[in-house]
Amino acid sequence: MKIKCLLFLLIATSCFAQKTTVYTIGDSTMANKSNPAKNPEHGWAQVLQQFFDDKVVVDNRAMNGRSTRSFINEKRWDSVLETLKKGDYVFIQFGHNDEKENKPAVYANPHTAYRQNLIRFVAETRAKGATPVILSSIVRRKFNEQGTLVDTHGLYPMEARLVAVDYKVPFIDLQYLTELLEESYGVEGSKKLHLHFAAGESSFYKTEKHDDTHLSLLGATEISKLVIAELKKTDLDLKNHIK
Repeated sequence: MKIKCLLFLLIATSCFAQKTTVYTIGDSTMANKSNPAKNPEHGWAQVLQQFFDDKVVVDNRAMNGRSTRSFINEKRWDSVLETLKKGDYVFIQFGHNDEKENKPAVYANPHTAYRQNLIRFVAETRAKGATPVILSSIVRRKFNEQGTLVDTHGLYPMEARLVAVDYKVPFIDLQYLTELLEESYGVEGSKKLHLHFAAGESSFYKTEKHDDTHLSLLGATEISKLVIAELKKTDLDLKNHIK
């Protein structure tokens, strides 16, 4: 009986060890939102699990309001490193909060602190035998009077790309891809990708809501699909576990 129990434990442990974990680190555009059954807001990494088979576990560590600086300073990165193992992946998408110059706790200059923080994520991920993937920030829904989407991220997406090129890291240009997505929905239609509600339209909000940064379930799902489509183009083993 003891031998049978030991064999069972070994098999169970082996099966568990075969699971690949995809850690996602970033800001509120990725993060899990509370009460998802009623809350209209969703982070795109919150809905990513559905696109993978049961050999992959998405562990979403993204958090509202965080930048590369605060994610490190609050020891959130350390908590990822504690369990990160060989064969895992780390999806890295920051920028929305790094660019906030009036908030010293999160601001990171794109060419210095932001760049060095990305390099740190890459180096320490690889030191664990895991694979980093860098993603540029998703766009905000900001159209000008001519109906053209206007950039709000400045040099951060370019710096993310440069780090990916310099350190040979897989790169997903979500800024470009989400720009195309927003424009495909149009000035009015793209509101559905975000949080636009008249007063009383949503029981979750007491007043009207006009948020062009954060995502609806539709927006989160559409962006997850973009990420999956880009992963399929890579030579990463992870693509073999896409449904």
